[in-house]
Amino acid sequence: MLKIEKVSKTYTAGGRTLTVLDNISFQVGESETVSIVGPSGSGKTTLLGLSAGLDRSSTGTIELNGVSLGALDEDERAVLRNQYVGFIFQNFQLLPTLTALENVMVPLELRGEKHVRARARELLEQVGLGDRLHHYPAQLSGGEQQRVSLARAFANRPRILFADEPTGNLDTETSELVAGMIFDLNRQAGTTLVLVTHNLDLAASTGRIIKLGKGHIVSDETSLREVPSDKKKTL
Repeated sequence: MLKIEKVSKTYTAGGRTLTVLDNISFQVGESETVSIVGPSGSGKTTLLGLSAGLDRSSTGTIELNGVSLGALDEDERAVLRNQYVGFIFQNFQLLPTLTALENVMVPLELRGEKHVRARARELLEQVGLGDRLHHYPAQLSGGEQQRVSLARAFANRPRILFADEPTGNLDTETSELVAGMIFDLNRQAGTTLVLVTHNLDLAASTGRIIKLGKGHIVSDETSLREVPSDKKKTL
């Protein structure tokens, strides 16, 4: 589903070159769940952005669903993302002038699908927000906003879900609730999951953990723990 081969990313500013990622290689199979962990500045978010085609690598190749991202221009990468990719961000990134229902409808409308309102309503009900459909983001708590973001991420039935610190702005109880929903929806849809997190408990709930350090892969190991049973309940 995702193939990273000898990927590096450098930035040049003020006559200085900063290497954020250096010769990274790994693959993620279909329906696999993977966490990317490491200290701040290790390149986690940069790697996620490159993997999703939000930015271009300086060297190396990236294939997403069998398509080489380097061969695509910006518009073509956007089309690919809309077809195959879902996103969850730490800061939710909801459109403030749209209701919860309308936010979830956006990716479906961009695809030209039919019955978008019914699909969006169904997803919001799955994440426990059936009574918040017409609330705007400012009227929702942080946990509720992230659940809207989660419903939106699964709206287009993505083949792969990229999650960047999805529980980073939430308290412990809400984090556990949202994490459970991520794994539940992911399991039901058979979606590949690539998760960036500082939360080692959350990372341990994925099948594999890739640890970065100073732009390199320090370790790539099978997780020692399955998703906790209380997070396996059907929504």
